[in-house]
Amino acid sequence: MIEEHATIDAPKGPMQAYVARLDEKPRPAVIVLEGVFGFDEEIKRITEQVGSAGYVGIAIDYLRGGQAAAVFNTKDVGADVAATRDWLNHQAYVQHGKIAAWGFGFGGTAAFLASTLPGLSGAIAFYGQSIARPVPGTDGKPALDEIDEVRMPLLLVFGGHDEQIGPTEIATIRDRLAAKHVPFEIEIYDEVGHSFFREDLGTIATRQIADAWGRVQAFLRRSFA
Repeated sequence: MIEEHATIDAPKGPMQAYVARLDEKPRPAVIVLEGVFGFDEEIKRITEQVGSAGYVGIAIDYLRGGQAAAVFNTKDVGADVAATRDWLNHQAYVQHGKIAAWGFGFGGTAAFLASTLPGLSGAIAFYGQSIARPVPGTDGKPALDEIDEVRMPLLLVFGGHDEQIGPTEIATIRDRLAAKHVPFEIEIYDEVGHSFFREDLGTIATRQIADAWGRVQAFLRRSFA
C-alpha cells in the first residue's frame, strides 16, 4: 500500500489530504469526507480500506481542523470537493473522470452536496444527519434543497437506532428523491445507531459493517462501469 500526505489548493485555502492506493496503476478514486470526529486515524483507516479494494482513496480535511457545525458552509464544501476532483484528475494514478465521494455524519451531508457537482460518478452518504435539515448552528438550507442539481446515483445508509436521524427524516429524504426520479438506494440497519461503521468505538455491529462495506463496493463498481 502506498500512503502519502498531500496539500490541495482550494478557494478557502490549503487543505490537507491523505492518499492510499495499491500502486501507480491508474484507478478510479474515492474522496472520503470526515464527520464530527475530524481528520482522525479512523478516517485514514477507511481511506486505506478504499485503497485496498483497488481504488485511490483520498481523505480531505475540509473542516481544516475545526468543528463541523462551526465551519460547515455548503458553498465552501462544494468548492473543496471540486478542488479535490481537479487535483485527482491531474494525478497519473487516477482514471480521469472516475471519481466518487463517500462521507460520514456531516461528511455524509458533504457527500450529498458533492452529488450536485459535475465530473463525479456517484456519492455515498453514511448517516448524514443534515441532509433534510440545516446544519445545527447555521441559518443555511438543508442539503436536500439542492435536489434539483443532483447529477449522479446516491447510496444512503442509516442506522435504525440513530439518535440523530429519525424515521420521519429518512422518509422525507426517500420521498423527495423518488419524486425527482433521482437514482438512489437507501439501506437502514435496524439494529444499530449513529456512527456504526467506526471500528474505534468498540462497535459490535460487525455484520452490519460487513454488509455496508459490500454495498459500498457494489455501488462503486456500478458507478465506475
